[in-house]
Amino acid sequence: MSNNVNSGKLIVGEVHENWTGDARFYEYTTAADPIGSGIISPIPAKEFSPELYNSGETRIVTLDLSEDLKTDYPATSPSLLAHFIRINEGDSIQTQPNATSELYYIISGAGSTEVNGETINWKKGDFLTLPSGSISRHTAKENTTIYYILDTPLLNYLGAKATEARFKPTLFTAEAAKAKLDEVATAPDAHMKNRISILLNNQKFDQTLTITHVLWAMFGVVPVGSNQAPHSHKSVALDFVAYAAPGTYTLVGDKIDPVTQEIIDPIRIDWVTGKAFVTPPGLWHSHHNESGEEAFIIPIQDAGLQTYLRTLDIQFAQYTQK
Repeated sequence: MSNNVNSGKLIVGEVHENWTGDARFYEYTTAADPIGSGIISPIPAKEFSPELYNSGETRIVTLDLSEDLKTDYPATSPSLLAHFIRINEGDSIQTQPNATSELYYIISGAGSTEVNGETINWKKGDFLTLPSGSISRHTAKENTTIYYILDTPLLNYLGAKATEARFKPTLFTAEAAKAKLDEVATAPDAHMKNRISILLNNQKFDQTLTITHVLWAMFGVVPVGSNQAPHSHKSVALDFVAYAAPGTYTLVGDKIDPVTQEIIDPIRIDWVTGKAFVTPPGLWHSHHNESGEEAFIIPIQDAGLQTYLRTLDIQFAQYTQK
């Protein structure tokens, strides 16, 4: 027997971990543009009907496109997750997400949110934002429906936990939002604007001018007979139709005609009150109202983050009101 064994010592062989097992290398032109080459999954122009939430039991409906986006967690866009919430009169729902930002738009009804020892009352048309660390209980005084947006997929992708509240709970009332939109819509130069809309801003974010440091929210009107010129941006828009009569729609496509400035071979998304739809990033889109009533739209995006990164890249086609 060896001296090592005779001395009572056991020699264990070294274990060599293969740290190079996941390493790969690509020639630059084959990997520099995974979007253009189709390697990364595209974001679909998906539509979500109000029938998902306008009746039935108290519940949260997740608008999950994880199968399309190839994520192993729920997501409506790479950064955001949208939901419909229904809370019947007298019922409550609790939320405690891993998110830096929560945004609630009250579609219908009225109630209150108890969050971290405080109570916030809300009603139809209000917007409410909550920061990270919010443990909330939402109670309906009457049948209530809500459009609810989180940035949880962004944190899931980063493998991160939101730990610092960057803003306080903030309520944007329906009356204040509508008054500001009316002011914009009746301005003498309103007919010359590509979009007649307002942006909601928390004063904490005085550089990005957005509702939170990640989220961007717009409240806009499409007047009767208008054909708003196309525009595009690099953030995904999770659009919600606050009100629309038949004959209001959005056209979406990847190219515009250089002469007419209209979208070439677009897909058409018809607006229905209470409907949500996804406008993919980088695509041209235009809003049209051939109904006899004003229509109202609420796009929510991760454009707070995109603006901070200086990557939003909003582009506008030449304005051609018809």
